[in-house]
Amino acid sequence: MELGMIGLGRMGTNMVRRLMKAGHQCVVYDIHPETAQALAKDGAVATATLEDFTRKLKTPRIIWLMVPAAVVDSTLVALVPRLSPDDVVIDGGNSFYHDDIRRAAELKPKGIHYVDVGTSGGVWGAERGYCLMIGGDDSVVRRIDPIFAALAPSIEVAPRTPGREKLGGTAEHGHLHCGPSGAGHFVKMVHNGIEYGIMASYAEGLNILRHANAGKQQSAVDAETTPLRHPEQYLYDLNLADIAEVWRRGSVIASWLLDLAAKALLDNPNLENFAGRVSDSGEGRWTIAAALDEAVPVPVLSAALYARFSSRGQDDFADKMLSALRYQFGGHKEKPETKGGGA
Repeated sequence: MELGMIGLGRMGTNMVRRLMKAGHQCVVYDIHPETAQALAKDGAVATATLEDFTRKLKTPRIIWLMVPAAVVDSTLVALVPRLSPDDVVIDGGNSFYHDDIRRAAELKPKGIHYVDVGTSGGVWGAERGYCLMIGGDDSVVRRIDPIFAALAPSIEVAPRTPGREKLGGTAEHGHLHCGPSGAGHFVKMVHNGIEYGIMASYAEGLNILRHANAGKQQSAVDAETTPLRHPEQYLYDLNLADIAEVWRRGSVIASWLLDLAAKALLDNPNLENFAGRVSDSGEGRWTIAAALDEAVPVPVLSAALYARFSSRGQDDFADKMLSALRYQFGGHKEKPETKGGGA
């Protein structure tokens, strides 16, 4: 099949290469023309303008947007006047599912089909394939199934769930039509909310292990410091890279995220090349908003999101307020900052 890709960042570029490797033809466009030209060397058709991009695609067109959620609407404003009835627009970024519902409704009178695809796989997707969560009309999704099949992982990427072979379907092939407009990004939204929680649990657990030698550290003796009552119980200098590695093998907490943790710790055991400021691109917030609407408790996912806020210093004023209150009611002065121990 032929596909047009708008947005040639790390994900978009790798997806184009994976599609071409599977035998599909790709027409590409990016606001940075040099990225399109780089893919032209691999066999893609590079274009420098949206006008040229749409003209070089055969109708009915299939166009995949791999751009930040914040610019999807402005991209559609520029793109849609150049499209024809029965063309398909796919948003493969991390859009809010409410926006998908609106966009599909706006494009329907023009005869243009809108498909939302939650895409997971990151920079490793070029080799491993991308897990695809799809929303849109069933007939349109079926029409472009070869694109999804080429991007998704092979069935061999994970052991088959016993009994799954009796059910059929595409789920064990790494792509799934989840439901009507917005369903794909709704599922991806919750996927990312869960990801926040899993990442936070690994980070917190490894931090406990890192400080298991607290009994060897010199503790201050003053009214402002809770003493470590049994320092003899915390004398372990643990190798976190080795622990992450052994957990990968047969442990019930093994996962691809743990694989990545093991790689990070092997490369840099103390993670000095990171400041610890963790961004959030919106999906965690939207997951919690949906949970509130549904009256579903999500304490772990909420805590993981708030931890990301804290990592960026967004609780600095609250911490200052706590310190100010202690000083006001008890005259407690702040202790100078000290670095924690760890192996």
